[in-house]
Amino acid sequence: MWLRSMLSWNVLVPVLAIIALAIAWPGKGLGIGMVIVLALLLAGAVLTAVHHAEVIAHKVGEPFGSLVLAVAVTVIEVGLIVTLMVSGGPETATLARDTIFAAIMITTNGIVGLSLLVGALRYGVTSFNAEGTGAELATVATLGALSLVFPTFTTTVPGPEYSSSQLAFAAVASVVLYATFVFTQTVRHRDFFLPVTDEGTIAAEDDHAPPPTGRQTAVSIVLLLIALVAVVGLSKLESPAIEAAVDAIGFPQSFVGVVIAMLVLLPETIAAVRAARRRRMQISLNLGYGSAIASIGLTIPVIALATIWLGGPLHLGLGGTQLVLFTLTVIVSVLTVVPGRATRLQGCVHLALLAAFLFLAVNP
Repeated sequence: MWLRSMLSWNVLVPVLAIIALAIAWPGKGLGIGMVIVLALLLAGAVLTAVHHAEVIAHKVGEPFGSLVLAVAVTVIEVGLIVTLMVSGGPETATLARDTIFAAIMITTNGIVGLSLLVGALRYGVTSFNAEGTGAELATVATLGALSLVFPTFTTTVPGPEYSSSQLAFAAVASVVLYATFVFTQTVRHRDFFLPVTDEGTIAAEDDHAPPPTGRQTAVSIVLLLIALVAVVGLSKLESPAIEAAVDAIGFPQSFVGVVIAMLVLLPETIAAVRAARRRRMQISLNLGYGSAIASIGLTIPVIALATIWLGGPLHLGLGGTQLVLFTLTVIVSVLTVVPGRATRLQGCVHLALLAAFLFLAVNP
């Protein structure tokens, strides 16, 4: 039994990924075959990282579980952004903005919309806690405005970017808001973020599987750290191939940010849909909005620190089309969240906004 568990995919993949990273580093002169192998290991490392985050989440329970998943995914995203910016030079000035905005669109419209649709198709009407979800949405909207909207309109520095002091303010505000959200979600008003029944009462915990043992949790913590290191390192090796592939198919360079966001949020999406199928819609919404909050609240401070040695410009301000999409997403999300109940129509509306974002990202 012990040998079988040690030979499982979620143990072997991160180990193989870290070995491949050590062999291929620093990545000069990689052949097409090696690039493909590293890409497969990168995808596998992302999946195993979130798998082990799920194991830890199952041990600590909700809403801590959703928080663990969101932070794990965000660490991956930040690692990808920073490594691509370091290797890409001035051409990656908009990478952080494109990736964060893509993460917002994918989480608030993709994860939320797909979860609502799956839940409504299975149960007719889905129920969630409007108080907790509304607080999450308000935090997403505020963080998004501070980080991505205001730079478009500030005048201290020409172009859609912050001055050093403005960027520092946005970074500090992001950290404070994220810390306040975590405290509210896990300590002060934890019951706002727990699954509810159709009658509005807190639902009982799932009993579909026993929680992992302390030893299993410890192993998952170690393997999660290994997988995260592998993801960051392999992303640096794969960055030239990602940019070349985007150029080869004729997509705008900004689509690189969309690729990064889709890569790191795919496992999160799977986890949210699973929760929706178990009638745990609040968990799905915690995953979606929590990932958006973590994506902004943790990425902006790290990017602000990284600009000290990156040296190049950092364009954070959204363009006109993106501003319209962001505003429409916030309005539609408010209308979805306020009733505390949703049908397949709300899911389809959010998915339509995601489709519009993807289409306009390819055809700006």
